[in-house]
Amino acid sequence: MDVNFQRKMDRYIGAFLCRIFSLFYRKAKDEDDGFQAKKFLVILLSEMGSLVLAYPMFQQIKKRYPEAELHGLLFEKNKEVLTLMDVTAPENILTVRDTSFGAFTIDCLRVLNRIRRLKVDVVIDCELFARISSIFSFLSGARIRVGFHPHTQEGLYRGNFINRPVLFNPYHHISRQFLTLAAAIDSVGVPKAKKPPERTSLRAPLIDFSRYETDAMQARMRADFRGLADRPLVLIYPGGGILPIRAWPRNYYSQVAGELIKKGYAVGIVGLKEDRELAGAIRSKINNPACIDLTGYTHTVRELMLIFQFAALLITNDGGPGQFAAMTPIPTIIFYGPETPDLYSPADRKATIFYNPLPCSPCLTAFNHRNSPCDGDNLCLKQIPPEQVLKKAVEILEESKTTPEMAAP
Repeated sequence: MDVNFQRKMDRYIGAFLCRIFSLFYRKAKDEDDGFQAKKFLVILLSEMGSLVLAYPMFQQIKKRYPEAELHGLLFEKNKEVLTLMDVTAPENILTVRDTSFGAFTIDCLRVLNRIRRLKVDVVIDCELFARISSIFSFLSGARIRVGFHPHTQEGLYRGNFINRPVLFNPYHHISRQFLTLAAAIDSVGVPKAKKPPERTSLRAPLIDFSRYETDAMQARMRADFRGLADRPLVLIYPGGGILPIRAWPRNYYSQVAGELIKKGYAVGIVGLKEDRELAGAIRSKINNPACIDLTGYTHTVRELMLIFQFAALLITNDGGPGQFAAMTPIPTIIFYGPETPDLYSPADRKATIFYNPLPCSPCLTAFNHRNSPCDGDNLCLKQIPPEQVLKKAVEILEESKTTPEMAAP
């Protein structure tokens, strides 16, 4: 579905339903009687990258409630990421399609019916930008409903039926805020979880791929792309996904990629098949067989992460690929501007962040439905010079030459 259509539906229909449900909600006397929760549902529909950032929360829930049965609700396209993270059984992952309004509506009814039959005790709603997850939470029948709530702030209205409301805090990294959602389950007071968070690692899980899988992907790429030869491989992700405002300029990517090829590296452009036009423009600018088009080449996130196992560097816009890379050995350079790394940087020591905090940055927030007021002239990214990025990339690549995991395909 078109993102602007989703925003309109959420703004008018979602807000209306939240207000109606709030009128009928009355706090039950036994909500705070300390009952033992047995079934948990975590709702994190839209962002693949946020699933990775939620990993510490999943681990914390499993640690604090070891006997609990954990379920997840997300968009169908994101299921593979949660499966790779191995935080719950694949059969416990509920999905809805977002390909069309009709498919979405049908799946919502189907999934809601299944949730009701599961008799979920606790729903943890991790969404910031949509009200549909809050509606799911209310209709689930769960006794405890945890979610972000505005309290006295404007914005983020998601109904008054969240009985474990957590104050969204734009000064804390989102991984820590997800941990606060888990802590709010047994918390008292307003706002919930008014104590220092438990000391826990915010690191993403390291996915273990077999040598056989990695070698097979290398062999496939050697056969398909003769231009690679024995060059070390650098990957770039120039696409902006559903939020093009997050993209570093295309000509900057072309400039950096062209210089890296002159220095003896191959450059692979990764992305979805919808990014092929963008990849074609960059390849046309560089005009060198060592620049290859990998958009649509990988059919799954797992295949993309297999390439991360042997590529030397990923240069990427803010988005899913940078978060996936945190689960592999590959170092990254990631651009921020419309969104802030203070909230959304990957839990990855190998990540180098470029961020230009102009007075208007970040402009994509929980308070504007990620609808940027920018006129498209994203100076926060355009003012990150390609020369500085190239210098840092070469520095990382020189260091990686002594790392055994990094090898040319």
